[in-house]
Amino acid sequence: MTEMHDAIVIGGGPVGSFAALILSKLGKKVTVFEEHHEIGIPNHCAGHLSINSLRHLGLYPLPRKIVENEFSVANFYSQDGFSFPVKLSKPVTCAVNRELFDKYIFNKAQDAGAIFNLNSRVQSLIIQNGFVKGVKVNYNGSKKIFKSKIVFDAEGISSRLLKQTKLVPLNPKKLVFSVNAKVENIKNLQSNSVDVYFGKDYAPGFYAWLIPTKDETAKIGLATNIGNPNDFLKKLMIKHPIASKYLSQAKIISKEFHSIPLGGPIPKLYLNGFMVLGDAASLVKPTTGGGILFGLRSSIIAANIANMAIDNNNFSSDILRLYQINYMNAFNFDFLVMLKIRAFLNSLSDNKFSKILRFCKRIGLNNSIRNVNEIDLQGRTLLKAILKPEVSITLFYLLAIYLQTFYIRHNIH
Repeated sequence: MTEMHDAIVIGGGPVGSFAALILSKLGKKVTVFEEHHEIGIPNHCAGHLSINSLRHLGLYPLPRKIVENEFSVANFYSQDGFSFPVKLSKPVTCAVNRELFDKYIFNKAQDAGAIFNLNSRVQSLIIQNGFVKGVKVNYNGSKKIFKSKIVFDAEGISSRLLKQTKLVPLNPKKLVFSVNAKVENIKNLQSNSVDVYFGKDYAPGFYAWLIPTKDETAKIGLATNIGNPNDFLKKLMIKHPIASKYLSQAKIISKEFHSIPLGGPIPKLYLNGFMVLGDAASLVKPTTGGGILFGLRSSIIAANIANMAIDNNNFSSDILRLYQINYMNAFNFDFLVMLKIRAFLNSLSDNKFSKILRFCKRIGLNNSIRNVNEIDLQGRTLLKAILKPEVSITLFYLLAIYLQTFYIRHNIH
C-alpha cells in the first residue's frame, strides 16, 4: 500500500526547502524530491540579497562562512562610463555563497523533520478527477509513485511539470539569458561597493554586475535578451571603459548559465492539490531579476495555507486560492511598479539612459536616498520616498522622457 504524505515538494532549492521547513515546523509530514545529487549545485545566481528581507524572513544574521560580503555603496554606470554612485548610511545588501546558503536552509528543513531524496527526478504529476494526488519519480534507479495531499512545484523556470496542468506557465518572451562567473586577479576594486553596468553593447535588455567578495575574488555576470551572454561577458571584461580597468587581467575560476523570467507572476498559482512557488511561478523582480527572497516569501504563505488545508482535509482550489490572494495582496503593487520600471528601462536608448543618470546626479538624488534600506519592495520604497523633492523632480523628469518616447514611437507607427 502506497504511503500517503501530507505534502510533496518538487525541488530542493532554497524556495522548496524553505516551504518544507515551514510546513515541517507546523508538524506536517513533508518529502522533497531534488533531481541533482547535491543541494546547492549547480549554482543559479550571484546570491546578492537584501539584508532587510533576510532579517524579515528570520534568516539574518547568517553564519559567517555563508556571507561573502556586505555592501553600502552601489555604482551605476551608463555605457559611456558615466557613474552615478549611491552611498547608503549602512550595509543594505550582502553577497552569499549560494551553495552554502542553499545547504543552510536544507539542513534547517531536515532538522525540522523534512525528508529529502536527492538524485530523484520527478517524471510527472499524478492527476485524478481534477486533483493533483502525487508524483511519479525516478527514485533509486526505479520508477515509483508517491501520493500526497498537496504538491508544491518549486522546480524552477523549466516549468516542465507545471505544463502538465492547465495552468499558464511563465512567458518565454520575457526571459533573459544570464552568465555568472567567479573571477580572481581583480584590480583596485572597492570592497564595499557593487557595480552595475548598463548599455546595449554589453547587456542588451538588462544589465551587468560586479560584486566583490572578501577573499579577493569577485562575482561578475550579466543577462541579455539577445545573443550569447558569454560573448557579451568577454566584451565587458575587455572593452567596457570602467569594468575593463578591474577585469582586463582577471581569471575566470568558474562560470554558469541560467535564464531569468522578468514577466511578473503567472496568472494562476494553484490548482486542486497543487501550488506553484518561486521561479516556476515567475515570482522574480522584473527590475533586477532577483527571485530568491520573493520565492521564500511565497513559501511561507503557501506552507501556511497548505497547513490549514491539511487540518481541514480540504485540498480544493477553493481553499488553496487563498495562497494567491494573500501573496498578491502583499506584493501585487510592488510587481506592478517593477514591471512598469522594466518596460521603461527597455524603452530607453543608451544616450537617454546616460542623460537620466547625469540629471539624477546633478540634482543630488543620490544624497536623498542614502537612508533607503528596503530594495525588494520597490513600489513601497518609491511611495515612501516620493515626498522628497529630489525624488519628485526625478519622477517628473522620467515621465517627460516616457511621454516623449511614446509620442515618437506613436507617430512613427
